[in-house]
Amino acid sequence: MPFVRIDALGSDPARLDALGQAVQDALGETLGVPPEDRFQVLTGHDGTTSTLRYGDHLGVRKDDAVVFVAVTMRSGRSPEQKRALYRRIAELVHERTGTAPRNVVVTVTENTSADWSFGNGEAQYAPAGGEPAGAYS
Repeated sequence: MPFVRIDALGSDPARLDALGQAVQDALGETLGVPPEDRFQVLTGHDGTTSTLRYGDHLGVRKDDAVVFVAVTMRSGRSPEQKRALYRRIAELVHERTGTAPRNVVVTVTENTSADWSFGNGEAQYAPAGGEPAGAYS
């Protein structure tokens, strides 16, 4: 159950929805995340009251179509799986929004089962003295 935050400049609701669906589909295709495990915060920035800052780090030139995708998930994926995820996110974002792959910045942050609560003040993946409910990583 990854938690995804997507930030993009100048994004209308349709673009934000397409970005969110592209990332969800990439998570499913590369990591086996079920489609119903969708937890996302999608934020468009207007460049005036809120904005994004970016540089040309590692020689990858960005422009105002930049999209930041932050994925938080439980640890356990191999570097190969992560590379496949990055590649597929960039491909699907390009296909569905026209955003150049060079403008898609993806970060992954991993944590443990005890770092999640899905409501009710409980750690559903790490209950005290019990088995986790719905143990998808």
